[in-house]
Amino acid sequence: MLDVQKKKWAKLPPDTTICQMNQYIKNLKSPIAIVGMGKSGEAAKRLLIACGVQPDSIKTFDGKLESADYRDHNKLMSDLKPQTLVVSPGVPLASPWIQEAQNNGVKITSEISLACSCITSEKLIGVTGSVGKSTTVSLLQAGLEAFSKTGFVGGNLGIPFASYAADVVEKKRPTADWIVLELSSYQLENCEGLNLDFSAITYFTSNHLERYESLEHYYQTKWNILGITKHKMLLNSEGGDLIEYSKSKGHNEQVRVISKGDRNLQTLNLQKAQLIGQHNQDNIALASALAMDAHWPDSAIEGMKNFKGLSHRLENLGHVKGVRFINDSKATAMDSVLIATTAAIDTLSPGGKLYLLLGGRDKNLPWEQLSVLARFQDVEFIFFGECRSIAQEKSHLPGESHAKLSEALSSVFSKARSQDTVLLSPGGTSLDEFKSFEDRGDFFKKKVAEFATL
Repeated sequence: MLDVQKKKWAKLPPDTTICQMNQYIKNLKSPIAIVGMGKSGEAAKRLLIACGVQPDSIKTFDGKLESADYRDHNKLMSDLKPQTLVVSPGVPLASPWIQEAQNNGVKITSEISLACSCITSEKLIGVTGSVGKSTTVSLLQAGLEAFSKTGFVGGNLGIPFASYAADVVEKKRPTADWIVLELSSYQLENCEGLNLDFSAITYFTSNHLERYESLEHYYQTKWNILGITKHKMLLNSEGGDLIEYSKSKGHNEQVRVISKGDRNLQTLNLQKAQLIGQHNQDNIALASALAMDAHWPDSAIEGMKNFKGLSHRLENLGHVKGVRFINDSKATAMDSVLIATTAAIDTLSPGGKLYLLLGGRDKNLPWEQLSVLARFQDVEFIFFGECRSIAQEKSHLPGESHAKLSEALSSVFSKARSQDTVLLSPGGTSLDEFKSFEDRGDFFKKKVAEFATL
């Protein structure tokens, strides 16, 4: 695995020009190959061109896109002989051909690192975690929008960091006062040049074990965010394995644990926030503590309290024919499923039943952790998708099994009655049937709308 965290760049003074910062990009040797042409790859290409790199010296690689210049990495390396690879987060750095390229002197960089080379006076906050990071970042966005006219929020959530940098270079937007980034473990593997003023970790639990050698490897990759944080790193006190893991690292004055019961948060009345669920009280406590450390104004806290939540993350779709529908398509970790199920049960109407939809594609996750749900008498489990048999066998939960989500929903629609709740909190990824968790969640919402007309 690349050891890209050894080099830390000091933040340059506010009068540093973009041209001075772009020296990093100007020093990249050509040809340059962008590996992975999703949003991150497209943003990287745009920024390179905006910074003066000749378009004909940039080639693209993506094994799934016909529009890419290369779809076979062997052909890419033998024919193009790139001197720089801009690797998208979804492409494992441990891939043998990337490791071989690095060993042969090819520069390995990322969209994040390209964007970092354009930072001047901006202050940065980074948030990572197995679950909860998108909600926490969105809370920070709501807070930032309450007082800032120039702030930027993105990264793993929404807009790539390089898109912001390209906008600044192209003079399409002013320099931000604050930048808030959601950072996945994949991005933290390859983020040379990233320096954060503050950071936070929301939660540690098993995830992405198909990519990492062990749970320790996965946790350590996220913990590396501490090494690129200038001031405080905050931890959620209810963050699964997070606090025990932090204890194993020894005492560090830079690390602070945040609880919703902290005395200095009591005057904020965070219990009046719009978000539902006790876990979201933990998220808003973490976000509020970050805002306070960053000396954001009181209006930021009020903005967070008014935030109603994200699509596909415990998204309350309301009632149809008396049945409540909740879209939690983003849940691709067992803790996410347990949190969502608990929240749904806690708010279940008297006499109602919860239909829990579980499945999708497996990523070597501990489905056995869901066995604790067997104690709830008012829950009916519905398994669907590619990993339905694995999920049911490991969890030891009873229930129907369907090949497709549409088939599972047809069954649920035929049984659900007024006062019942239908929760899509699948645990598995969406890639067996859908392009993304958003695509799966949108499909669920479409089917719920159709149910209204039946």
